[in-house]
This record gives sequence, structure tokens and C-alpha cells, in this order.
Amino acid sequence: PWVKASLAPGSKVVSDYLAKAKLTPYLDELGFNLVGYGCTTCIGNSGPLPEPIEQAIKQGDLTVGAVLSGNRNFEGRIHPLVKTNWLASPPLVVAYALAGNMNVNLVSDPIGQDRNNQPVYLKDIWPTSQEIARAVEQVSTEMFHKEYSAVFEGTPEWKTIAVEGSDTYAWQDDSTYIRLSPFFDEMQAQPAPLKDIQGARVLAMLGDSVTTDHISPAGSIKADSPAGRYLQGRGVERRDFNSYGSRRGNHEVMMRGTFANIRIRNEMVPGVEGGMTRYLPGTEVVSIYDAAVSYQQAGIPLAVIAGKEYGSGSSRDWAAKGPRLLGVRVVIAESFERIHRSNLIGMGILPLEFPQGVTRKTLGLTGEEQIDISGLQNLQPGKTVPVKLTRADGKTEILDCRCRIDTATELTYYQNDGILHYVIRKMLN
Repeated sequence: PWVKASLAPGSKVVSDYLAKAKLTPYLDELGFNLVGYGCTTCIGNSGPLPEPIEQAIKQGDLTVGAVLSGNRNFEGRIHPLVKTNWLASPPLVVAYALAGNMNVNLVSDPIGQDRNNQPVYLKDIWPTSQEIARAVEQVSTEMFHKEYSAVFEGTPEWKTIAVEGSDTYAWQDDSTYIRLSPFFDEMQAQPAPLKDIQGARVLAMLGDSVTTDHISPAGSIKADSPAGRYLQGRGVERRDFNSYGSRRGNHEVMMRGTFANIRIRNEMVPGVEGGMTRYLPGTEVVSIYDAAVSYQQAGIPLAVIAGKEYGSGSSRDWAAKGPRLLGVRVVIAESFERIHRSNLIGMGILPLEFPQGVTRKTLGLTGEEQIDISGLQNLQPGKTVPVKLTRADGKTEILDCRCRIDTATELTYYQNDGILHYVIRKMLN
């Protein structure tokens, strides 16, 4: 009874072939009712847990789990209170739901009992190859034609939307979904010479395998987060928050959601989970967004320090766009996921790697350091760049970090302040 189940197929055709296989009534009986199609539960739109269960999790600091047959598995994404997630095939999702416990060994432990209180094992209910083959044979081309022949006509709700024809988009000032982003506000026809980075403060100091979902979560928006407060301030009720992924056309939401994953750990505020940092040089702990705004108002550039494989997981453009809008100029890490490294350059953020064998830990970094990076006018792909660290006590040292702008084309993007500006300038020329 404590298991929350849902069925969210990727395609409407799935409903047709589950019905054809006569599985739908049984899935419904088990609670796997259809909730929608595409990115729903796996993007965080799983809805609330029953109040007694939420309270039990909070009071007992319980580690509860989700099992999903999707293709994404980030922390806290199914639900903020669900810390652990496992990917599994759809039949295994049903099996674990029946067991109601992640500590069960499905090979040797019973999933439950039958009506005679006899143990039922996975091998007893797993379909045979012949049963699977018969079900697959029910899938036909006609199913796809039926569901998608009129897909571009839209639903009745879509058809009733009033629109005016125009060559350009008519921006709505009151929209909380789509807003004119500020990426080109200060752009000039020609790129300015690269400026050195002076007096940068550390916005966050992160560990290994920080994913793009840690940097820019796609899931649910917490009511007491900067993004949640922004939406409530514009009359959006909690039930209508939707997700970060759904609001990625609004830079105001996405900026506030940058580094706002509920499970991210900033080493500058040990013992704290979520998008918090210290506003330096003081000791005040604030949200990363609020700190970034204060730094920008003071004209202070920002840096992010990280461990290995920074930016792992799925490619996500807002994991580079968000930090850029917060004022991040450089990310210094032990290594980068290759696509995220490219995306950082595409947004005008400099990716640097610590020297071999050197890490934030071997250096004893606290995040209180100020960072100066000189010689950017002479930047070359793959070459070293001098990074000056000034510690809180005034002591300094210089690291020769490797520039992870790897090609001449990437350097051109960086010199143009990112690929967006580069493309516009190409069009203007």
C-alpha cells in the first residue's frame, strides 16, 4: 500500500499494444494507471506522496527508492524525497512494486504470497519467450498510422489557441514560460579583445561526477527555492509550477534553478545539500543564485572549482547557459565530460584543467580564494594558462592549468564570447 505506481509510455501506440495483449486491466488493478505520455514521472512530475508517507520519510530521514524504466536516473528527479533511483525493464518495475521493498533478492526471495499464502517467485510470473513473441506479433503498422496520421493537426485544445500571424515572435511580458533572453543585450557587431579574469570569487566548489542535472536540474521546482519564489511572485500557484524542463524558455526561472539540484553538495558549505554557498569574503550562507546576483552587482567575476568528470550525464544546454547568466567566467576541474566542455566554450566560459596530480584537495582549497587568470589575449588550444590563487591570508601561488579549448574553431567561438554571438556575427557579415 505504500507503493506509488504510474504508467507513462513514450508513445500512444504503447497503450494500443498493451490493450491488444490484454495487459491493461491488470496494470490498472496494480495501480499502473495511464498518467500521460512522454516525459512525465521521470522528469519530476510524479505528484506529491501521501502526506503520512512524506512525514515518515522526513521524520525518520529515510532513504526510499524509485524504480523506473526510463532512461534518466538523476538524484531527486522522480521526487525530492526519493533519494535513490534504479533503472530497470518494465516487468522488473512491476515486480519491485509488488514486492514493495528494494532489499529483496528477486532471484531467491518471494515477491509475495498467492491467495493460499504460498510464496510467489519472479520465475513463477515471468513471461515465457513464446508469450512475449505472441504479444509482439500483435503490434502492427496500423497502430502507428492510427495514432500519428493526424498528429500535426493537434488536439481540440491546441486548435482553439488564438494566434496572430507574424514574421517575428510577439513576446509577452507577462509570460512565465517564454521570455526574451538577455544573451545579446550587450553584443557588438565585432568581438572585443579578450580580457583577463581578475579577482574572481568561487561560486561553488564541487566533487567528482557532478552531472548536468546537478548544474541545471530538469525536474520539479521547490516552493521555497529562488525559482519557486519567482513564480509565486508572478501569481503562479504551486500546483502550476510544472518543471524546470518545461520552463526552459524562461531564463529567469533557469538562472534561479542553476546549481539548485536538491542533492548537489557545495564543499564551501559542508553538511548542506542543495544550491547554497557562502557570499565572500563573509560567512553568510545564501542561495547560489542570490550570491551570484550580489557578485554581479559588485562587478566580481565568478569561478567554479570541481573534481573529475565535471558535467557528466545527459547533454543539457542550460548547464552552460545558466552559469553564464550567473556570471561564471571559468570552470577549473580535474577533467570534463566532452560535450559539456564544448557547451561551456559555446557559452563563453573558459574550461581549465588542474595540472596532473593536482586537485582542490591537494591544494587545500576552501573556496575563499580569489582567482586571477592572465594572458587570455594569447590563448592557444591545449596550452597552459597561468592561474594565480590568492588565499584568504594573502598568500599566493600560480598554477599552470591546461586550457581545454581543444581546437582552433572552439577558440574562435570563445573569442566571440560564445557560439551564439559567433553565429549572429556571421549572419551580419
